Amino acid sequence: MNVLIQNGRLIDPANKIDSKQDLYIVDGKVAAIGGAPAGFVAERTIDAAGKVVAPGLVDLSARLREPGFEYKATLKSEMQAAVQGGVTSLVCPPDTDPVLDEPGLVEMLKHRARGLNQAHVHPLGALTHGLKGEALTELVELTGAGCIGFSQAETPIKDTTVLQRCMQYAATFGFTIWLRPQDAYIGRGGVAHSGPLASRLGLSGVPVMAETIALHTIFELMRATGAKVHLCRMSSAAGLELVRATKAEGLPITCDVGVHHVHLTDTDINFFDSNSRVDPPFRSQRDRDAIRAGLLDGTIDAMCSDHTPCDDDEKLLPFGEASPGATGLELLLSLALKWADDYAAAQGKDDALARAIARVTTDAARVAGLAQAGQLGVGSVADVVVFDPAARWTVTGAALASQGKHTPFLGYELAGQVEATIVAGHIAYERNGS
Repeated sequence: MNVLIQNGRLIDPANKIDSKQDLYIVDGKVAAIGGAPAGFVAERTIDAAGKVVAPGLVDLSARLREPGFEYKATLKSEMQAAVQGGVTSLVCPPDTDPVLDEPGLVEMLKHRARGLNQAHVHPLGALTHGLKGEALTELVELTGAGCIGFSQAETPIKDTTVLQRCMQYAATFGFTIWLRPQDAYIGRGGVAHSGPLASRLGLSGVPVMAETIALHTIFELMRATGAKVHLCRMSSAAGLELVRATKAEGLPITCDVGVHHVHLTDTDINFFDSNSRVDPPFRSQRDRDAIRAGLLDGTIDAMCSDHTPCDDDEKLLPFGEASPGATGLELLLSLALKWADDYAAAQGKDDALARAIARVTTDAARVAGLAQAGQLGVGSVADVVVFDPAARWTVTGAALASQGKHTPFLGYELAGQVEATIVAGHIAYERNGS
């Protein structure tokens, strides 16, 4: 289909475009920007007057809950949530049931996702069999099946020698290991940030050193093996200082942050609100401010939704017993825009919107190694989101397409409403349903 998106403000950080431009799509790819290519006849025209036209969002952490956890969410519901949130490419962790440690499982997941003709799904393979932290998986075969990296999800490897071997093998082939920095023992069983609030509420704590000790170990192993590592969902000021120093040293390290952590702190637990039970936990205001600063100076490469849909049976429990996780696919854009608004108000800068879009498109695609995603250069795959940055919507269960309805932002009014999502030239979602 030939698609014309006209009259919109085109923002493409990868190609340094931020101006009113028309976008022309032919055979699933960007054919031209500004002027129509020769012989172009639009089969569909989208009027984006007053709207922003940007690359489709790239989400670095979205659990789709299939296979194995269909009672929490289904591939169909979460892919719909993705395109409704403007997400056209997403990375899914391997902690499914069964774990994504065999090529056949990865191929099945990708095949089912392609059949839905919505967002592109890029699985992470399990680093060790069953995520048990004992035996290395067949990384080469998993890569051939479609994995873009390897992860332990939420299960840290206890034996440092095993992690060293994994990193040595990954470095041999240039594979990237995705790790959430958490010590296997310190903070185990904790449900909230270790601090005065957790003490007053009688909640078991997760100290910052659970993150920093793991970071020291990872960085020493990187120096010894030369492995590339992406750090998932950083949460503390102390941890970010270590990342900043390691980047200055020149090690091949990147990191992201869950978009919820850009805005919330441990005080948002309120009166034991289980919707705020997440891993890693929301930390202090100082940590939250350090995350915002890290997004500005480039210490943090990208924001992700950390989409982890949970059902009522997991969340309608006392805080300490509730499962960690929150829905996020449909909130990623709005919460990124909220960070941009806060940054613009504090700094008086006019590049806030472009910065926010970069953190969830161009920069995220670079981290994931997705050359065709996160940009709208001529000849690239036409993954596009059209959104109204001024339109406001209220976060309610009914407004969310995800099967998971639990988020700490329930009841919030947020700016940024997706009008249309285009995936490889196919209009996968339109808000007006036409």
